[in-house]
Amino acid sequence: MAFIDDLTFHIKAGNGGDGVVRWLHERGRELAGPSGGNGGNGGDVYILAIRDLGILERYRNIKDMVSGRGGDGMKNSMYGKNGDDLVIELPIGSIVTDSRTKRKYNLVNDGEKILILKGGRGGVGNEHFKSSTNISPTQFTPGKIGEDADFHIELELVADAGLVGLPNAGKSSLLNALTNAEAKVGSYQFTTLEPNLGALKGGFILADIPGLIEGASEGKGLGHKFLRHIKRTKRILHLISLENTAIIDTYKTIRNELKQYGQGLDEKEETIVLTKTDMVDKKALDSAIKKLQKFNKDILTVTVLDDAIIKNFSDEIVKRLRK
Repeated sequence: MAFIDDLTFHIKAGNGGDGVVRWLHERGRELAGPSGGNGGNGGDVYILAIRDLGILERYRNIKDMVSGRGGDGMKNSMYGKNGDDLVIELPIGSIVTDSRTKRKYNLVNDGEKILILKGGRGGVGNEHFKSSTNISPTQFTPGKIGEDADFHIELELVADAGLVGLPNAGKSSLLNALTNAEAKVGSYQFTTLEPNLGALKGGFILADIPGLIEGASEGKGLGHKFLRHIKRTKRILHLISLENTAIIDTYKTIRNELKQYGQGLDEKEETIVLTKTDMVDKKALDSAIKKLQKFNKDILTVTVLDDAIIKNFSDEIVKRLRK
């Protein structure tokens, strides 16, 4: 099932109920006075942040949403029932843009609830118009129309660590080994076309960001789509496969794309991860580490073929994330 991270649909708050014309009925007085009640208010619309990154799939085929209409007023001066509010659950990390006002709502905390549309006020019944000069009013007002707009929902993943690197750096394989995320893996570029997520012990979320290429910051490949998913990660795990002979060039390529994209990506805490250590001898591994220490001394090594190494690696990542 595809990962949904971008949707647009029309949302409408409920209309207010109408006021009504009604009369008191008393013994001996058929029309004893006005008693038409006011209409109920239309339901409001809220967005609610929850910890479910797949919930946008629920809205894949939905184009319109509307909250409840207010009930019409009733006899004996009784108000109509207020319309039911509409609460739209969205993943943490969602950015919701109102097409009318261009206002953006950012859902960054679990349980955060934000009002985005107001329902229409209920109309007033004929009792409202009673006065000393108008003892039998027949006036009433209809309910007001609820607010409505097109809303664009864009998801920027909120993860504790984002795995970045050139295509085929081993990100999906490592994510699977660490979290049982069951991401698709393969020996060809762009196997991962959408971000994959997994949870480490302690609930720390890892995001496998699809492989970057040189020029991604300028939109080459699917650059902008992928880069925006690491803006909110706390730490970058920069994976470099030891299959690469040009270790430094490989490292600089990704660092340059992060810098060119901007928005602070190149300033995030970074751990360099040398992957596929099973493919080189100790001398080659030590040489790669020495070269990279000139840029960043926080370097880890891993192979997905050794369960003990995976466990130790996981412990090291958790230790860094707890800081």
